[in-house]
Amino acid sequence: MQAAGRKSFMIGQTEVAARPMEAALYLVATPIGNLGDITLRALETLAGADILACEDTRVTRILLERYGIRQRPTPYHEHNAAEAGPRLIEALESGQSVALVSDAGTPLVSDPGYRLVGQALEKGIRVVPIPGASAVLAALTASGLPSDAFLFAGFLPVKDGQRRTRLSELTAVPATLIFFESPRRLADTLVAMADVYGDRHAAIGRELTKRFEEMRTGNLSALAAHYAEAPTPKGEIVICVGPPEEQAVTGPEDIDRLLLSLAREMPASKAAAEAARMTGGQKPALYRRLLELREGTGD
Repeated sequence: MQAAGRKSFMIGQTEVAARPMEAALYLVATPIGNLGDITLRALETLAGADILACEDTRVTRILLERYGIRQRPTPYHEHNAAEAGPRLIEALESGQSVALVSDAGTPLVSDPGYRLVGQALEKGIRVVPIPGASAVLAALTASGLPSDAFLFAGFLPVKDGQRRTRLSELTAVPATLIFFESPRRLADTLVAMADVYGDRHAAIGRELTKRFEEMRTGNLSALAAHYAEAPTPKGEIVICVGPPEEQAVTGPEDIDRLLLSLAREMPASKAAAEAARMTGGQKPALYRRLLELREGTGD
């Protein structure tokens, strides 16, 4: 798993030598489409690491060739993580540097890299994030939806009943929700979202940073109607759904329902704090009431 060739990268017609790297696990964000969306620090890390681990060596080689990086990537993905992970940890413990990339975007977002990070931390190995492109943040910033609080929920279940159950679990989250979705399931997912969330504002990001980039915004019902009639879209899909409108809380029963709903999505202390913000009540009293409700329901 040793790197091959001279440790350098190209910026235009200029060859830049990569500096020696300390032994550590480097999590390197790569472009989500446009190969120009990579940082100089990321290039230096990809070129200078002793080992470059990636999801698909064919995908990563396209990036390496674009910047003249002479590395021999080694695969690390969900199907070989049990075997490849220990080998990478062994290399790190021997003093080598390892750079980890996904096929696109920031590692550990919907990929098995978190297992390797967990193993490294257990061994006391330094983990270094090299930030950069992220489809989640790209879609959020272009969506026009609130960005002060957001929840990335990854991919939804494939089966409709399980999908709707998962959506229902997130109904009360006071934040913009962000999902990845398959193009062929997009229309069905939007119908389910419209049924569960009502007519919240939403945005669909498709092929972000690529030639046919598209951001389509509107209410969930309008988006569901559009994609029900349109041909199946192509490319990577990100769905952003706006937070729920704050409902008027008028009586004790309303507050109880609010507390239980929030507590399904966050720790009790945080749920009480959020309920206090929404109702104007006192957090200590709301926290005590939540504990009482939990004792009464056996949760």
